[in-house]
Amino acid sequence: MNSIANARIAGLGAVTGYGWGRQALWTGLASGKPAAELTAGFGGSPSESGWVSRIPSGGNLEDGSTRFARAMRWAAREAIEDALERGWTPGKRVGLVHATVLGDLELSRAFQPGQGEGLSVRQYLGMAPSTPASLLMRDYGFHGPAVNVSAMCTSGTVALLTAKMWLDTDTVDDVIVLSTDLSATPEVVSQFVRLGVAITDAEPLDACRPFQTGSRGFVFGEAAVGFVLSKQDTDGYLDLLGGAMSHDGFHVTSVDPSLEHVKGCFADALIDSGVEAGEVSYLNAHGPGTAQCDAAEAAAATALLPSDIGIYSVKPLAGHCQAAAAAVEIAGAAISYTEGVVPGAPSVAEGDSRLVDGLVRMEPGITVKSSLGMGGHNSVAVLGPVR
Repeated sequence: MNSIANARIAGLGAVTGYGWGRQALWTGLASGKPAAELTAGFGGSPSESGWVSRIPSGGNLEDGSTRFARAMRWAAREAIEDALERGWTPGKRVGLVHATVLGDLELSRAFQPGQGEGLSVRQYLGMAPSTPASLLMRDYGFHGPAVNVSAMCTSGTVALLTAKMWLDTDTVDDVIVLSTDLSATPEVVSQFVRLGVAITDAEPLDACRPFQTGSRGFVFGEAAVGFVLSKQDTDGYLDLLGGAMSHDGFHVTSVDPSLEHVKGCFADALIDSGVEAGEVSYLNAHGPGTAQCDAAEAAAATALLPSDIGIYSVKPLAGHCQAAAAAVEIAGAAISYTEGVVPGAPSVAEGDSRLVDGLVRMEPGITVKSSLGMGGHNSVAVLGPVR
């Protein structure tokens, strides 16, 4: 990347395990209480319950027949309406970047062999990730490029950085950035349990302890998040100053132990954004509570960021929302700049001395947002207060 100017998050929308709307997300994070609940079918058999953070029923049935469609469109609409209220005026070229990995699983399952009889062509088209994006472009009269990106757990950050590149190259005037993942089904969650990274048999704050002793992994989550990214001088949340993306090219699940490309991504992000390390106050970490990811981020912070930096992860609270994980975490950071507090998860065990413990007053400065995705995806975004 080669940042030309800051890009502002001018509007924000969110649907998470805490409920429908960005205020529900912020209230939940600020409370320090996890969104996950004991849910039937996630304990290893249909009769057993396990901990998972799923989006509750709701939304507008006119937005689609599936939870995926309703949540995505809710987040987009809330972000657009929020941006308009904050002084944003859509330009002639409004683009859309949508981050997703598995897409609409409800529709995908409906088209399995022997199950598709009676389904409409419209439902089939809705299964393609490009269709929801196209419908949003039609509904709002936007005519910039519209694409989907997929980079596992880094997808939300990748979508924002892609959108910023479009702004930097004058490809668009504004970008709607969406990140949607409603893949918390027993079938999907069980695979992550088998990998040894997802935990369903313990309460979230006990199971998921990023940068603390005794952490076993993460609790699965769902989310749909929307941003309006613009160069306009609006009453927005924060400025996206720059960032970087890379890939380990090492292993399908493991982080390269040399950490060469993880650390390089941090360094490149600071260079791209024109930020000195000493200006950084917080690391909004990927922090899934797994040993290798937590160790990698902690090492990168030690090597490249100030020794007194505050590190926090909201995964014990919102859950690991897969393709939407980074977007949920950036949404939390965005609201923290307007509220003046950082929503750290409560510490429950001995851990890294830099860890933010619970809700604390925000110190002035820059936030570095890191994401490490399964397969070797790395992305780092540099966020700052509205200038």
